[in-house]
Amino acid sequence: QVQLVESGGGSVQAGGSLRLSCSVSRYTYSYYCFGWFRHAPGKELEGVAAIDGDGSTGYAESVKGRFTISRDNRKNTVYLQMTSLKPEDTAMYFCAADPTGRVATMLHPNGQQFHPLYYWGQGTQVTVSS
Repeated sequence: QVQLVESGGGSVQAGGSLRLSCSVSRYTYSYYCFGWFRHAPGKELEGVAAIDGDGSTGYAESVKGRFTISRDNRKNTVYLQMTSLKPEDTAMYFCAADPTGRVATMLHPNGQQFHPLYYWGQGTQVTVSS
């Protein structure tokens, strides 16, 4: 079983930066695809970024050029570096792991059918003020 714990959330002013971390148990670099999702009040769950075992990445259009996802297998940690933050980035951010998934599937709305098969963290709150 894979367990994930997010950290690094907090409050920041618009234009600022924040780095989220996802500590992973039983991290298998060559097999797992990891993603960051966010949920804001009144909005649907949104796939923000994902990275697969080969290091390929994908991003939501709304965060391209501002967010960067990375992974460190030695530290069993997945990161989301967020820069140029906007108030609309305010949300609860969740880390998820898919043992067999692909980046494109993980971020695509049709991929929601596979969410019950993912491992999920408890989330960390990010609040961006204007």
